[in-house]
Amino acid sequence: MTTDGVSLPEFARNAINLASAGLGARPVFATDEFFAPLERMLQDSAPVYHPGVYDENGKWMDGWETRRRRGPGNDHAIIALAAKGCIHGVEVDTAHFTGNYPTACAIDACLSPDGPDERTVWTELVCSRPLGPSAQHYFEARSEEIWSHVRLRIYPDGGIARLKVYGTPALDRAAIGDNSVDLASSLFGGRIVAYSNGHYGHQRLLAPGRGINMGDGWETRRRREPGNDWIVIKLAARGEIERLVVDTAHFKGNFPDTCSLQAADLSGASCELAASITASSMFWREVLPQRKLAADNLHTYDAPELAASGPVTHVRFNIFPDGGVSRLRVFGRIAKAGN
Repeated sequence: MTTDGVSLPEFARNAINLASAGLGARPVFATDEFFAPLERMLQDSAPVYHPGVYDENGKWMDGWETRRRRGPGNDHAIIALAAKGCIHGVEVDTAHFTGNYPTACAIDACLSPDGPDERTVWTELVCSRPLGPSAQHYFEARSEEIWSHVRLRIYPDGGIARLKVYGTPALDRAAIGDNSVDLASSLFGGRIVAYSNGHYGHQRLLAPGRGINMGDGWETRRRREPGNDWIVIKLAARGEIERLVVDTAHFKGNFPDTCSLQAADLSGASCELAASITASSMFWREVLPQRKLAADNLHTYDAPELAASGPVTHVRFNIFPDGGVSRLRVFGRIAKAGN
């Protein structure tokens, strides 16, 4: 898998960006934000460049940019992750920063539910690594611990367009108990494994809240051949499906005609290979038979429309023949051990 010609490392493929503003990540502190505020660095949209656009402090840049240091030390920023979780790696993107990028960066993390302070102990996940102009830099961070915040250190100053922190949210099973929750939610750890087409985007299908526009969801290209589009999702935990919500918010002339859902329990699989999961998904048990969809609408399906599936770990959401869906919710209860 590639993005803009750059090969994605394993830790970034179909992963959850815990530093996504759209999922709830937020800026906490920055030593300096003179040229560009920290919050821009967490945006989900690709960084842009506007030639000739200036504000009162200088050139407008899409990211976080500090002023030129004239003394010792370096700049840093602290970000609260969208959800506590394990961190597998980070992406530091210096897009459009060509003469004003930092020479190097490092990443620290901490677990601080109430927010970090001067007593917080930080753990270095990525040691100081060199950066280049207008490029995506990927750094692996092997850690099985749970973190709530990250600290980005830049040397000595400069601008970063985007920071992505790839990881797995921590699922608090004790807090959830026997309650019904959205097992597909990105904030719990639900993630997209494979899809037939995502020409206009797919990453936000499992995000919290309702979509803000037609670009905030999953939309395929117009199908010009037989068949239908689909997307396969690994649930945050093995559970029993009780209710489905299909939201076509903002999709008015391009919503799918119908949809259906299949599910399977792959908990006994020795390894996860996207290709084999995709191939087998055609034959998974049908939980929701084909149902008509409407434009810009919330569609809720529960018993008796849903067939009993037992505990499942994956679902395949089918749309016929193509189109756009803003959000998919798969509500259920986490299966008890031994079930």
